Amino acid sequence: MKDFLINYWPMLALMLWFGYKWWNSRRVVAMLPALKARGALLVDVRSAGEFAAANAPGTVNIPLGDLGNRLNDIPKTAPVVVGCASGTRSGMAKLMLKKNGYTEVYNIGAWTKFL
Repeated sequence: MKDFLINYWPMLALMLWFGYKWWNSRRVVAMLPALKARGALLVDVRSAGEFAAANAPGTVNIPLGDLGNRLNDIPKTAPVVVGCASGTRSGMAKLMLKKNGYTEVYNIGAWTKFL
């Protein structure tokens, strides 16, 4: 078993990471109706072009590259749910928002889960 862990720890770590992303996304999807009822802001951090091609009703597009300059557009008094194409950019957006004093931020993963 020790040799297995030594030889395959990168693959195991990657599997754990994807498992966490999957679990967390499902958790946020289950919470979404309650978050919306509390006035959550749904933020799609994909590029403007990606957002224009397809988006979920009720979402606001703030591309990840613009997020730092548009923090004033996001209230700190309500939950914030971020999404993107796969959950990676929205994960970075969640970290940025948390670093800037937002206390209730959720990463839903793919923007299609807002639907």
